[in-house]
Amino acid sequence: MKPTPSTPPTAFAAADLGATSGRVVVGRVGRDTLGLTEVRRFDNGPVQLPDGLHWNVLGLYQGILDGLREAARSTTIASVGIDSWAVDYGLLDDDGALVATPFHYRDPRTAPVVEQVWGRIQARDLYHITGLQHLPFNTVYQLAAEKHLHRARTLLLIPDLITHWLTGTTGTEATNASTTGLYDARTGTWSQPVLAALGLDPALLPPLRRPGDLAGTLLPHVAETVGLPAATPVTAVASHDTASAVVAVPATTTDFAYISCGTWSLAGLELDRPVLTDASRAANFTNELGIDNTTRYLRNIMGLWLLSESQRTWRARGLPHHLPPLLDEAARARPFAALVNPDAPEFLAPGDIPARIAEYCARTGQTPPESQGAVVRCILESLALAHRHTLRQAAELAGRDIRVVHLVGGGSRNELLCQFTADATGLPVVAGPTEATALGNVLVQARAHAVVGDRSDMRRLVSRTQDLRRYTPKGDAKAWNSAAARIGLS
Repeated sequence: MKPTPSTPPTAFAAADLGATSGRVVVGRVGRDTLGLTEVRRFDNGPVQLPDGLHWNVLGLYQGILDGLREAARSTTIASVGIDSWAVDYGLLDDDGALVATPFHYRDPRTAPVVEQVWGRIQARDLYHITGLQHLPFNTVYQLAAEKHLHRARTLLLIPDLITHWLTGTTGTEATNASTTGLYDARTGTWSQPVLAALGLDPALLPPLRRPGDLAGTLLPHVAETVGLPAATPVTAVASHDTASAVVAVPATTTDFAYISCGTWSLAGLELDRPVLTDASRAANFTNELGIDNTTRYLRNIMGLWLLSESQRTWRARGLPHHLPPLLDEAARARPFAALVNPDAPEFLAPGDIPARIAEYCARTGQTPPESQGAVVRCILESLALAHRHTLRQAAELAGRDIRVVHLVGGGSRNELLCQFTADATGLPVVAGPTEATALGNVLVQARAHAVVGDRSDMRRLVSRTQDLRRYTPKGDAKAWNSAAARIGLS
């Protein structure tokens, strides 16, 4: 009897835009195959203009085109998908032209308008409709500060803007829409009461797409530029990068929590329905949409941004800034010598994070860290405590038990942070995959093309094919409890 020939893996191109860099990867997916090849990486960072902090969105688009060209040279591409960070957007005028360069969410323009928004719709009512964690840069507040709205006909979130330039179509992918503060968490539609309260024209917001929907096919000039067939589909993936990352959490049971750890730490649970209680609002948890109408019940924590900004500061001063030796020094530093709440507002904006940590410590009666290694240990222990606090609150508010924590994203490479998180939570931590967002992007495309099955099937494939590392709790639980109480995270 002749063996049945195996079906070769199908290749998908994923453009994954992060807060500090973007890349295009080719993902190959088959029954027992899931692999990524990075074909292009490009820088992404804020650009300070006279009116504020912006994204170089045209540079990002060019980087994606260059990456798709490399992908086309390497293999036959079945589909293209785009994901990015949330909340930021571009405005198009009547002719479809970009009205202005998109603002960066760290620009401070929204600070004065939050109270104005709450004067039109109370914060409690806004939460009960949208289920969204209050962050001063949510889209709803950005629009209240927007000076170009009168010239705009269409608002497109960053992945949808890129998709529009690739295909000529307009739409808003729903997982990203759920981060705007304009989306009804119960009905899964744009919230007419919120739009009416803020005086926003509903026509500004395009129809919603779901992960796996066909967004369109490449425009002829785009296809010619990148060397792909004009019929190449662009698939709407879970375009909020955290939603894509959660797709690729390698969970084999339902009693798990996740931490998508990079510039931000997004820590929470996957639920069947949103939690819209007053207690949830008081704890500042968000209910964002995941694939298959699940709820990503989580809280944003200021993540490894604190570390990367510290490294940037040290590099500018000619000090050692490479991570491996800094982590070695941190491992030897005195435990719990100094701690901060990572979500303190002074840590949001770019700048000298080590100096701000020193100021925080002085203000709270602690001795500031005296070495770079001590600063790094302070950051990592503080993040682990924030992870613990958030996951315990999420479990209590949602009525769920947690037996394992999956830590995915770039932070999964940081062994010290992974071990600290296991120690702080008292739970095993499974670290990896590092490339969870790109994997999730590729997997949603693969499911749309019938290469993989349901959500459980996708996660089993991740678990079988990706490098994972397990960390078990050790150390002094009482010391972690005492440390948490010191910074109000017990």
